[in-house]
Amino acid sequence: MHDATSGCPYLEDTTARLPLRLPIRALRRREFETRLAQGDRRQGLLLYRTACPDCQACEPIRLCVDTFTPGRSQRRTFRKTSAVVEATVGPLAPTQEKVDLYNRHKHGRDLAVGETELDLDGYRAFLGESCCDTFEVRYTLRGRLVGVAITDRSDSALSAVYCYFDPDLPELGLGTFSILTQVELARSWGLKHVYLGLYIRDCASMAYKARFLPHQRLKQGRWQDFDRG
Repeated sequence: MHDATSGCPYLEDTTARLPLRLPIRALRRREFETRLAQGDRRQGLLLYRTACPDCQACEPIRLCVDTFTPGRSQRRTFRKTSAVVEATVGPLAPTQEKVDLYNRHKHGRDLAVGETELDLDGYRAFLGESCCDTFEVRYTLRGRLVGVAITDRSDSALSAVYCYFDPDLPELGLGTFSILTQVELARSWGLKHVYLGLYIRDCASMAYKARFLPHQRLKQGRWQDFDRG
């Protein structure tokens, strides 16, 4: 277990504490369900939950499949993009093509400040290994890979771990399309929730999640309903 403080990757001048835990074996779907409900997230083989000393800005956020209703622009994006982009589900499969797309996404969206590019080994450790039931949703445009969503599954939920896509195709709204695709997957499989990770109001790259309504956020140990961002 790693439990040191560090600078926050999301908010300036903020100290973060992100205890990392390594399960002794792969988690069953039922066990992972409990971890998600308690606010855990997964990165590679590790689980983590924020425990920052002076900040509670990170709030786990999830959609309830039965009550979530996409907004007008979200529905328009889904219709437009699903007409030209094919989504397929498959096992984790790290490749150099995905590494290159991941690095293009990070640089093209100004998300790589202070970071070095991932190589195949680094990608495999970050997105190609898991301690639970995990799959990829691959997005292709006329046969070309344009996006990948890494997704965990529990007994009754999907958890969106990471999504990256071609930064030169902003008109497709692939980030929004990916979330709605995962909601549709969850609905078709009879699942209850789609976890979107952490919502952080003052971080633009994390605040967008509040636009998916209604949703629930974990605050002070209790999942609370929000019908506004």
